[in-house]
Amino acid sequence: MLRLVADWLVYSVLRLPSGALWAEAVAFFIYDSLKILILLFAMIAGIGFLRTFLPHEKVKGWLGEKIGWGNFFASIFGAITPFCSCSSIPIFLSFIKAGIPLGITFSFLITSPLINEYLVVLMIGFFGWKIATVYVLSGMSLGIFCGILLGKMKLEVHLVEDMLPAAEPAQTKTGTRGLKSRIAFGLGEAVSIIKKLWLWILVGVGIGAFIHNYVPATTIQHIIGKTGIFSVPIATLIGVPMYGSCAAIVPIAVVLFQKGVPLGTALAFMMAVSALSLPEAVMLRRAMKLPLIAIFFGITTIGIIFTGYLINALQPFLT
Repeated sequence: MLRLVADWLVYSVLRLPSGALWAEAVAFFIYDSLKILILLFAMIAGIGFLRTFLPHEKVKGWLGEKIGWGNFFASIFGAITPFCSCSSIPIFLSFIKAGIPLGITFSFLITSPLINEYLVVLMIGFFGWKIATVYVLSGMSLGIFCGILLGKMKLEVHLVEDMLPAAEPAQTKTGTRGLKSRIAFGLGEAVSIIKKLWLWILVGVGIGAFIHNYVPATTIQHIIGKTGIFSVPIATLIGVPMYGSCAAIVPIAVVLFQKGVPLGTALAFMMAVSALSLPEAVMLRRAMKLPLIAIFFGITTIGIIFTGYLINALQPFLT
């Protein structure tokens, strides 16, 4: 529906030329901006409503005692949500506002764009069930272990102060709020956060729209195909600044693999594009200080590179 609205605005209202790359970039920008803003509002309002029944101190205390299991369940939740990296950010921010430990929220943020049900179907169709299974297990392990590591580093000091969970009103803790009051709390929190984030979202999506429409896949194939033993880190570093959903990147990974690029290298590129992107970094800047973004991207990038080399070593048993 949102895609139809975006196309209608671009090609019927604005009458931009159909087939032009810049017109497609505008349509992509409108579609992704609407999708992320609506998702952000709905998720934060919904989680804000639920928080009136369970104050964030209780949530934080319950999950804080279950580091490891909390990361596992966050990774499972990420795997069943069909979001790209930028679309996962609203839920990530809602988790932060709810007082869930930072490392656990990172497990969700890493896993969510890497794995989802339609990706699994595509992976089985293109690569077979063995490679698809290894990819899913690798993506979840990456989210769990990177989340645990980031959580142990005590990086909360690098969160922007006005994005931290606020103290709950007394009536929230005692459970005496009425339904209208609870709904109003959730809506108010959603409006408050969107006011802080909307500009960063539009800038991030604008960068993503440009990359999505102007970076040719053939250039990527040429570079990765000629880098030998260093293909895994180079493929990962090429993928990090790019933008796209895992499902959109699967065909590129398939072509890379068919042209002789090692399996782990092709999958590392796909993971980097899906889990990390320049637009995502721009959006996260509103909630995180630069050192935290750098640490998050650095640890996740290293994890993807390690995973790529591991899958390359296992390739004879998978193909």
